[in-house]
Amino acid sequence: MLGKAVLTLVVIVIAVLVVKQRNDQEAGKSQSVKRQASKTENTMSSDLRFAAYLFLLLMFGTGAFIYYQNWQDDHTVLSVNLYRDGQSEPVSYEVYKFQLETRSFTTVEGVRITVADNERMEVTGLE
Repeated sequence: MLGKAVLTLVVIVIAVLVVKQRNDQEAGKSQSVKRQASKTENTMSSDLRFAAYLFLLLMFGTGAFIYYQNWQDDHTVLSVNLYRDGQSEPVSYEVYKFQLETRSFTTVEGVRITVADNERMEVTGLE
């Protein structure tokens, strides 16, 4: 959602800069204005270049931040308790969030566990 809003704002800013540049070019028809326009074009092109680099930096920074947040969320350690028929105490495992599936999971140690139909799985640590 935030990315869409930022992208919309960037497109609006670029459109304003392009329209402003076109208006400056149309207004500079005489010799003196053309000299001034060439200076303005140089400043405008350097401003546009700066805006483009700033936009790229913002997009890469936002993408890296979102990727890090997703990675951090996926590597949250959850506790899974398996309640089996005939046992009074559950068997506990530690699992990364991204390795938790519907009827199976892989523990932190790398052991693959499949939950049977007569077992009940309880996950703690989810928010």
